[in-house]
Formats: sequence, structure tokens, C-alpha cells
Amino acid sequence: MKTLLRLLLKSQQQQNHSGPAQTDKGMTLVELLVGAIMAFLIITPMLGFVVDMLNTDRREQVKSNTEQDLQAAVDFIAQDLSQAIYIYDGKGINDIRSQLPNNLDTNRVPILVFWKRQLIKNSIPVDASTLKPKDCSPNTCNDTYLRSLVAYYHFKDPVNNTWCQPSGNDCPTRIARYEITDGVKNPLTQAYYKDDSETTNEQRKDSAFNEKFDFSKPTIDVTTGVAFPDPQVLVNYIDHTTTATTPSVPQPPDCKIALGVVDPTAAGSTPINAADLRITDGSTHSFYACVDTSKNLARVTIRGNSLRRLQPNDTAYNPNKSAFFPTATVQVKGLGAIGK
Repeated sequence: MKTLLRLLLKSQQQQNHSGPAQTDKGMTLVELLVGAIMAFLIITPMLGFVVDMLNTDRREQVKSNTEQDLQAAVDFIAQDLSQAIYIYDGKGINDIRSQLPNNLDTNRVPILVFWKRQLIKNSIPVDASTLKPKDCSPNTCNDTYLRSLVAYYHFKDPVNNTWCQPSGNDCPTRIARYEITDGVKNPLTQAYYKDDSETTNEQRKDSAFNEKFDFSKPTIDVTTGVAFPDPQVLVNYIDHTTTATTPSVPQPPDCKIALGVVDPTAAGSTPINAADLRITDGSTHSFYACVDTSKNLARVTIRGNSLRRLQPNDTAYNPNKSAFFPTATVQVKGLGAIGK
């Protein structure tokens, strides 16, 4: 019992002699300021690195998109040209320029013009006395081929438009396609089906198609000259640079080499005029073609401008930034020359 009392008294004395309770100390203003400065010095370079990576990724994505667009465009042109039965060279286009769309517009230049076979499925009734092409099915109608005149244009819009993003007056150029097609004829009367009750738009003759056209006279009666169909834009952001730094377009002799054109060697024969082989807009040279009509052969080149996708100004061709101006080329031989 005495021992227990002794322990209780001793414990009470120790509590009475203990000091005041310790309290946690907070951060001073100086410590907070030093911490903020250190965080700023660490985070700022990291933010700059992240922003630079995002900008680099955006530039690479834009370049990749432009390259893909150009490749898709030349693939489409190649498929189109593979059905060509007559391709106009530079002289041929000059001869028919007045018969083509926008013949007075210097900002819309035809670069590639050719005739092709256009497959129209299920359009010739087996029994034309009771059935119209519009009501055809695979079991009641046959397929047919129609003649189509195809023209690829270089559109150089001088002012801001919906194709120009980001907005600005220095707009990129684009490539547009016209197609003027013959129509399905009644196999019994050889007369054209004309109205909506008989045909679909695909089966009906375009108003600009000239029935008098004859391949033996390829520069005469090419179109009616009126009521041309609306163009379809094939690809945008084509290089619009006209400065001296623009990559040089192949000269006429270069077209002869590229196409393998050999001058006739027979006595009294006339050498092929190299200037007739090349077709270009004469200023930007970002969409041009070399064409040998006799071989039904065409070589097409397109140069894009991915800088214009990123900014409205300072987008002229620069040899130091050539990666922003990708080029795509395709060479195609058509189905065969007329009569071969």
C-alpha cells in the first residue's frame, strides 16, 4: 500500500514539473516566397518544352495531311487517266480553250484535258419498248460506256474565300475537276432519253456535251460552250508561290525526256515541237503536266503548301522549308490512242 502511494505521488510531481506543450510551427513568408520561385524556375522550362512539342507535333501532322492529300489526288487522277482514250497536249488545249469552261478567266487554267470511257451500269433496257433506263435493274438492263470530257483546272482565287483557312488574303490555290458526259440513247430509235421520267442524272446527257464531236477532229465541236456543270474540288492547299525561289518547272525538252519522246528520223519529217508537250499555268508551276497525245501518255505533278494550313502570312516557297512543300508525281498511259 505504501509503495502504491509512493508511485502516485511521484507521478504527480513529474506532471507538475513538466513544461508547456510544444506547438507545431508554420512556414514563414520568406519560405513561401522561396518555394514559389523554385517552382517557377522548374515549371517554366517544362511548360516551354511541352508547348514546343505540341507545335512540332502540329507541324508534322499538317505536313503529313498535305502529303496524304496530294497522294490521294494523284491516285484519283491516275485512275481517271487510265480510262483516257484521247489526251490533249499543250497545243490541243490552246486550240480548244474557247470551248472549255471559264475560257476568259485567267485565274482558272485548264492543265489536264482528256476524253475517257465512262461506265454506266444497268442503263440499256433489254426491252426498250416497255422499260426506261431509270427503272433498270441488273436483270432487265445491260451496262454501257459513254464518252466523257474531263478537265482538271488550276483555280487561283485572288481573294479570301471558304477554301482559305486560316483566313487571310494570301489564299492557296486548288485543283478542280469538270466532267461533261454523253447520255444514254434508246436502242430502238438511237435518240437520247431526256427527261426525269426516263433517266437519272447519271444517264442523261449534259447540256454542254456536243453531239457533233468527232474524234477524227478532236479540236472541233468539243462542247456546246454553254451550261457547263459545276466543278468539283479535288484538292486544296496547292502552292501559290510566284517568286523566283519556286522550284523550276521542267522545260519543254525535259518533257520529251520524261515521256521518252523521240523525233522521227525519216527524211522530210518534222521534229516534235517540245513546247507542245508541256502544260502549266505560267506563274506558280505548282500543277503542271507533260503530255504526248500520240502515245496517249501523261505525266502530272502537283506541289502542295502545308505552311498555309498553319499561318496566313509568310507562306511563300523557301528552299530551307522545302519539307512544307511536298510534291507528288504520276505518269499514266491511257487505254490506247484512237483507232488502236
